[in-house]
Amino acid sequence: MAGLSKDFFWGGSIAAHQLEGAYKEGGKGLNTMDLYTGGGYGIPRQITAELQPDKHYPSHTGIDFYHRYKDDIRMFADMGFRALRLSIDWTRIFPNGDDEQPNREGLAFYHGVIDELRRNNIEPIITLFHFELPIAVVRNYNSWLSRETVELYLKFVETLVKEYRGKVFYWVTFNEMNHIDPQAEGSDLFTYILAGLEYSKMENKKQTLAVLGYNMTLASVKAAKIIRDVDKNNQVGCVFGLTPFYPKTCKPEDVMLSFQDTIRDFYQIDAMVLGEFPKYKLFEYQKEGIHLEISEEDCKAFKEGVLDFIGINYYMSAVSSTVKDENAQETMFGGEMNSYLEKSSWGWPIDPLGLRYLMNFVYRKYQKPIIICENGLGAIDQVSETGEIRDDYRTDYLQKHLTQLKKAILEDGVECFGYLMWGPIDLVSATTGKMKKRYGFIYVDKHDDGTGDLSRKPKASYYWYKEMIASNGENL
Repeated sequence: MAGLSKDFFWGGSIAAHQLEGAYKEGGKGLNTMDLYTGGGYGIPRQITAELQPDKHYPSHTGIDFYHRYKDDIRMFADMGFRALRLSIDWTRIFPNGDDEQPNREGLAFYHGVIDELRRNNIEPIITLFHFELPIAVVRNYNSWLSRETVELYLKFVETLVKEYRGKVFYWVTFNEMNHIDPQAEGSDLFTYILAGLEYSKMENKKQTLAVLGYNMTLASVKAAKIIRDVDKNNQVGCVFGLTPFYPKTCKPEDVMLSFQDTIRDFYQIDAMVLGEFPKYKLFEYQKEGIHLEISEEDCKAFKEGVLDFIGINYYMSAVSSTVKDENAQETMFGGEMNSYLEKSSWGWPIDPLGLRYLMNFVYRKYQKPIIICENGLGAIDQVSETGEIRDDYRTDYLQKHLTQLKKAILEDGVECFGYLMWGPIDLVSATTGKMKKRYGFIYVDKHDDGTGDLSRKPKASYYWYKEMIASNGENL
């Protein structure tokens, strides 16, 4: 099979709160992730109201990308990266979220990062919200429950788009806002990650989650219009973490449930692509006694803020069953584990074909270009006595997934313009707060006991990805 287009965006994705560190430097304010402690496999991360000296907060140091980004970007360039998706921390630009003027030192830092990417022929794709919510916005404006927060976010967006005009042409409004409504016990943490609010402390959970989801969706479409108004050459997308569900049996009830489980998060994509907040979701809310304030101005915003592309984060599939199996293990985002699939060392199901299925599902539903923004394998990597990191399990995982991505494009006609592997350099895990769960092509000498000199070293997968990019995927 031939390779992919020569302008295909091979690259990776990173997030500010997981690797920048330097949480007190450059005029930065506190975001919600700065108050999130470390956890572990089966040990939930904790949220503290204030910084506590006896707690460990992984975002405070990250992997020190703040001071080392030039070296890291050169390593990405050596692999042949054509694109890097990175987030801009809201609190580096507006430390309190509502500051009258932006922090020039924060703007200058990202100028440096973007310029370094450009010098290395790497296209910057900027995520405008990847969980870095100013804690002051949560406390003073009740997070995304208020329209004031939407306006503050839009000011942040407009500031960045004007500041980096001519340097950045691909913008992502939000990362995985669809997880605002927890699908399973293990994903409850996303309500805090996205909104700085604890799910367990919400009095009216359904109403609260509906308003949060609506306001973030509205913020996204309003941002899309602003971004294109500033520069007509800008392309705007939003990134969704999606999990396809398969029916456990051929029973019609299982098939119907698998459909409902798969599309439960798609109402936000519908709103951003089809030009109106979906009527079926309003019908569902009415049955649940949920009320949304939707103005004529909102309706206009949905029509004017349609996305140019859709970003997909894919890690796993799941199984839907109308009959509860007490012995079945649940996936992170709900549903049962698929007994036909192998699992990663972290207990996540591995389903390469699920990526092809999902790409087809999304593309045929919306007929919009898509880009895979996250996909990767978290594992415990070992350094050998000779200093090598043989992560063949990672190259095997990527080989199988990229083979299915290639088939989706060349055999199924899916319009996909990039693949951005999650965590191209080891960084802090969002779900555990640990370094132990590593994704990268580049090993970072940092450990959860505080040891390590932060030096960088290519793993075996680094050279595999470099060769794969050089061939445009022809050798898959």
